[in-house]
Amino acid sequence: MTQPLLSVNQLSHLYAPGKGFQDVSFDLWPGEVLGIVGESGSGKTTLLNAISARLAPQQGQVIYNDRDLYAISEAERRRLLRTEWGVVHQHPLDGLRRQVSAGGNIGERLMATGARHYGDIRACAQQWLTDVEIPPSRIDDLPTTFSGGMQQRLQIARNLVTRPKLVFMDEPTGGLDVSVQARLLDLLRSLVVEMNLAVVMVTHDLGVARLLANRLLVMKQGLVVESGLTDRVLDDPHHPYTQLLVSSVLQN
Repeated sequence: MTQPLLSVNQLSHLYAPGKGFQDVSFDLWPGEVLGIVGESGSGKTTLLNAISARLAPQQGQVIYNDRDLYAISEAERRRLLRTEWGVVHQHPLDGLRRQVSAGGNIGERLMATGARHYGDIRACAQQWLTDVEIPPSRIDDLPTTFSGGMQQRLQIARNLVTRPKLVFMDEPTGGLDVSVQARLLDLLRSLVVEMNLAVVMVTHDLGVARLLANRLLVMKQGLVVESGLTDRVLDDPHHPYTQLLVSSVLQN
């Protein structure tokens, strides 16, 4: 591509003094993972909501595939969320239909892109369950019967089955124990490469950021205080706040 898949230009949204984010700009290319890090209340999740069409910003632009996201219709934004985009929530049940089977959760996304043959949909769902290390024999089980790690893997399968171009992730490994987290990170890394996914990921975990992200934005009180290649930002932080974040991890 000669143009970025996603461009965020001087985006701002303040819902209270010091709450939200200001003047954020970046470009994102296919196959690239951008990590947004910072402490709680730094504006990370509000920014993620604004660039994923779930919160209209007060100023600035979000350009996706050469289209101004907030100049297109609400119906078109909803279509993007069902087809070309994925959203992975920190709490996986927020991104799953609780009273729909595992296979049904995956099948709904396929049907949103025009799939209608029941046998093909079920076979595809079984394959994706296998791909994300969920026994395909559990295709008819409800998500509420799964462990937290399995729920998160199911949510990933639901989002990626339509082979989206762009995925937004909010603390994708939050609340998982270390061994489950490591397996999930391995899965995400392989899927990003295999599918040439562009990803915007919010995380407070610098270890997760180092493993998944190519570039980082460091946020403090709604402002981007540092940005750059992940290894450079974490190994040679320039801003005092980034230095504090990195040193706090090293001391733990």
